[in-house]
Amino acid sequence: MISFVLGVEDLADTRFVLSPLHETLFSLRVLQDPGLTALHLPWRRSVLGRLGTLDTGLLMSLVAQRRTLPDFLTPNPASFAPAFEEELSVVRQASCVRVRHDLLLAHAPDPVPEALRDATAAEDAPVARLRDAICDLLRQYWEVAIEPVWPQMRLVLEADMTYRARQLALGGARLLFADMHPNLRWQGGELYIHKMISRHRVAASGRGLLLLPSVFAHKPAPPVSPDEPPSLVYPSRGVATLWGSEMPTVDTTALVSLLGSSRARLLSLLEEPLPTVELARRLRVTPSAVSQHLRVLHSTGLVTRTRDGRHVLYRRSALGDGLTTTATRPRTHDS
Repeated sequence: MISFVLGVEDLADTRFVLSPLHETLFSLRVLQDPGLTALHLPWRRSVLGRLGTLDTGLLMSLVAQRRTLPDFLTPNPASFAPAFEEELSVVRQASCVRVRHDLLLAHAPDPVPEALRDATAAEDAPVARLRDAICDLLRQYWEVAIEPVWPQMRLVLEADMTYRARQLALGGARLLFADMHPNLRWQGGELYIHKMISRHRVAASGRGLLLLPSVFAHKPAPPVSPDEPPSLVYPSRGVATLWGSEMPTVDTTALVSLLGSSRARLLSLLEEPLPTVELARRLRVTPSAVSQHLRVLHSTGLVTRTRDGRHVLYRRSALGDGLTTTATRPRTHDS
């Protein structure tokens, strides 16, 4: 078990960030072990056919047998949503001492794979060449596997962060972590991460906590080393909507009769705040078509809207929740 001790100031400094580099690294777990989650099988099949001449031996060696990743490859983002190249430039600046230490620690107690043998060199030059080769390979892999789908991934991640921020506003840290993952527990100012291979306790000591929702993470993932600042990658909500081939359906005859099938499906999706473009993607229609339906639903008080940065987010209102709940409640018949 790993735990983070968070004081009042640390909770005040808790923030969410997006990291295309983290997602790139965590996606390697799915390529390595398709059994982690069936949700990503469509993505995995499409990517395997596009890897071409990429050095998959070196790529796969970055994930240890216990699925840990070297900390130097996943630096904490300095801004809310850095570009991939911005994050990769931080990795390129990692010292040879850091690269050697993190590769050995991530793979321990196993030896590093043959593809990473230069990490054990006493001289810095082989380690530096290995670091640069890894960075070049990750950039190529990003361009093939993640960059084409990053826009829709980002929408899912931003929707999760909006939901989490609302949980924090409504019920503090306890509600924030309550449904994040079964392995997480908040108690007495300490965040416990269960079912971890390592066992250590990290005091945030004014450094705050960084939270990174992830499409590819299958469980919470803190840094490998206890010396790293507190951060946590956790599975994002809404991942099932990314690669699915089926349209969402609504089996509530009364709701469809009242609103029409398109608006009924739309209302069913708005249990969490979502922007127009993400709703259009999930429904496989144009954003303009979704906007027309949203205007009607908003004018009748069934949805609310609020601006969050560059997006306008829509969510079911209390009236919309009540209508949906009533329509989906099983009917009872008098005997």
